[in-house]
Amino acid sequence: MTVQYSDVQVGDQIPLLEPRPIDRTTLALYCGASGDHNPIHVDIDFARKARMPDVFAHGMLSAAYLGRLLTQWVPQAQIRSLALRFTGITQLGHIPTCTGTITEKFEADGEQRVRLQIRCGNQHGEEKLAGEAVVALA
Repeated sequence: MTVQYSDVQVGDQIPLLEPRPIDRTTLALYCGASGDHNPIHVDIDFARKARMPDVFAHGMLSAAYLGRLLTQWVPQAQIRSLALRFTGITQLGHIPTCTGTITEKFEADGEQRVRLQIRCGNQHGEEKLAGEAVVALA
């Protein structure tokens, strides 16, 4: 089903994305997929030497989840901008919880668009990434 500009309002939430909890397998797979082999994400001894209690998720893994939040709602070709800032560390066992809220409806370059406030937190409500996206709608 295509999301229609006329069917959304400021304040509407897009469907939640809640991937599986972060575990060592997820981190190892992300290392391979992204090419980011920083040992702080997979080597507990390295992480502890860096004064961390254990390994933790790549910030860009959470960013990828926010990308998936958007692309489960609209096709990728409709995304006009995406801006993110990292606000916390996603630890092992955290369940990423990605949300988006429409904050503005407007027209630009002959398109009907919406601006969304997007966020990736965890099951405890702690924010890990925050940002905004602009999406074109039919």
